Amino acid sequence: MSTKKDNRKTGEASRKKKSALTRKPSAGRKSISRKKPAAGQKQSLKQKQTSGQKVFLIVSAAAAGCLCIVYLCVSFYFMKHFFPHTTINGQDFSGQTAEAAETFFKEQTESYSLTVIENENRTETIRGSEISLTCMEMDEIRAMLKKQNAFGWLLKLWSKKSSEVQVELSYDRAALEKRIQSLGAVTAEQIPASSACPKYDGNTYVIEPESYGTAVNINAVKECITNSVQTFAPEVDLKQADCYETPKYTSQSEKVTSACETLNTCCRASITYNMDVPVVVDKALISTWLSVDGDMNVTLNEAAVREWMREFGKRYDTLGSSRTFTTPSGKSAEVSGGTYGWSVDEDRETALLIEHIKKGEVLAKEPAWCQRAAVHGAQDWGSTYIDVDLSAQHMWYVVNGGIGMQCDVVTGAPEESKTTPAGVYYISEKQSPSVLIGEIQADGNPEYEQEVDYWMRVTQSGIGFHDADWQPAFGGDLYLSRGSHGCINMSKYDAQTLYSMIDMGVPVVIHY
Repeated sequence: MSTKKDNRKTGEASRKKKSALTRKPSAGRKSISRKKPAAGQKQSLKQKQTSGQKVFLIVSAAAAGCLCIVYLCVSFYFMKHFFPHTTINGQDFSGQTAEAAETFFKEQTESYSLTVIENENRTETIRGSEISLTCMEMDEIRAMLKKQNAFGWLLKLWSKKSSEVQVELSYDRAALEKRIQSLGAVTAEQIPASSACPKYDGNTYVIEPESYGTAVNINAVKECITNSVQTFAPEVDLKQADCYETPKYTSQSEKVTSACETLNTCCRASITYNMDVPVVVDKALISTWLSVDGDMNVTLNEAAVREWMREFGKRYDTLGSSRTFTTPSGKSAEVSGGTYGWSVDEDRETALLIEHIKKGEVLAKEPAWCQRAAVHGAQDWGSTYIDVDLSAQHMWYVVNGGIGMQCDVVTGAPEESKTTPAGVYYISEKQSPSVLIGEIQADGNPEYEQEVDYWMRVTQSGIGFHDADWQPAFGGDLYLSRGSHGCINMSKYDAQTLYSMIDMGVPVVIHY
């Protein structure tokens, strides 16, 4: 029994195994077939890889070898040839031999001549034979070639820096100096260059163009020509080489245009002084006070402005001046001195005028006054004033040209210390009543002390109008015997009348 079962089990297992081997793959699955390479195939693949690596190494080695050979060949080349960007005395000798450079310099020295271009394209020639030009030994050129590191040529290909060496040339320096001194540019009339500059054309400031002249800078000429000979330059233009004196400023220079603008700003000013006849300060006068120096600095001549103002003041100042006029009585008289009249504040007005000009202002004005009067003209006290005739011993108070009041007076005694001073004054004080006090004497007491009802001061020294009831009469020749200490004595009634009519500042004309 057990044997049959075992046999059945064995048969069943065998069928299952067979069935599994012959079963088709289910949908969606791929049948994977795995085959192991044969031993011969493995060896063939490995051989191919090894062979490729050998080829690459051989090619790389060959290329490197070629590059080395090229590098060494070029290096050997530059052992006898100059590197790129090599100049000797200004000449390019890139890739050339020392012998070629030597030949060049020898040939140059034998046939060399320098054309000198001067003003107006005039030319002169300096020949090498004139100055005994020869080339010295070429040891420096050979030394330069030997000094260069031939194996460093690769770096020189990308370098833009020139290698420069100077080969010494031999020439007669005295002969060259003499030849330079004989050049037309040197022997011609040396007219200096002049800068562009603002000039007044009668109406405005315009820029006068610069002038180059004919003057040369002899040191620059010598240096320029010597360098040209050293470098075998075929020609040299003295103007382009800045050997001629050049103007400091041109028409386009900012300092010139700025100076011109400043000058025209000043000339735009117009100041009108409102006098009896208007006085105008405008560009015609202002332009005479303006100047510009070599550095384009504009200057307003303040001293000239001050002098003009002094003359202006002399013309219109009447303070202390002599005036001729007609008195209320109809006679012609002359008066000078006193404290009344026009007086220009010259210092203040000069400063103001300078400021007006610098700002280019246009205005009408009166000058600054130290002191004013009623009107401009010979009779500057106007039509309202007090007139005292010392000869007639009479006074008038004139109001707007008409007689407001008049009366006889007694003036100062005919003694030097008591004379009533002539001149034009003004009422500077009114007081009622008042005490008049004379000068202090040696004993400490005043010369006099007198009470009055009406006091009207005329001078700062203490002379004025007042009532004098101690006088028996007024007018005539009383002043000769009963004259005052300088004051103008009036009756009490007349003094009261005048006191009530006048104001402070009324002009007082005292004359003979």
